Amino acid sequence: MIRGIDVSSHQSSFDTDGLSFVFIKATEGRSYVNPRLTAQTKRARDAGCVVGFYHFLWPGNLTAQAEYFVSKAPERAGDLLAVDWETTGDGTHASNAEKDRFIREVKRLRPHHRVLLYCNRNYWLNIDTTSYAGDGLWIADYVASGKPRIKAKWRFHQYTDHPLDKDVADFASEAALREWATP
Repeated sequence: MIRGIDVSSHQSSFDTDGLSFVFIKATEGRSYVNPRLTAQTKRARDAGCVVGFYHFLWPGNLTAQAEYFVSKAPERAGDLLAVDWETTGDGTHASNAEKDRFIREVKRLRPHHRVLLYCNRNYWLNIDTTSYAGDGLWIADYVASGKPRIKAKWRFHQYTDHPLDKDVADFASEAALREWATP
């Protein structure tokens, strides 16, 4: 397995030593853009990491959210895209149908990029009813790295958020991830 992290505007800086990939929060809803997106993208690219961008999904306006996300997320061959499906600040969440529609719309808008679903173990086991994760599941379950407590095939595993979100990817090497990331 290879190692990576995911960051948002809460991380003013991060260390890339030993990392193969970095996911960066790009957008949320239809109005928020990570103010550190450009600097974080440059840092990850300068370190030679595979770069992914994620959108924090809100219920409603799925096409507009997908268009907003792809208009703000940088676009380079081999970049990954993900939807962050969890509870919003007001206690709601997008439905299964909305999550699925968002992933399909992003795949339509960026057909040459892998599109992933990020969610925690509870969402995957108790809220998700379609098991649709686009091109792969990025699961959050804070246990031993690479051992999420699910039976589904996963590509990425966020195993802790201390001191920041740390992840592993189920690829034998960074080269294997790069090959997969460029469909």
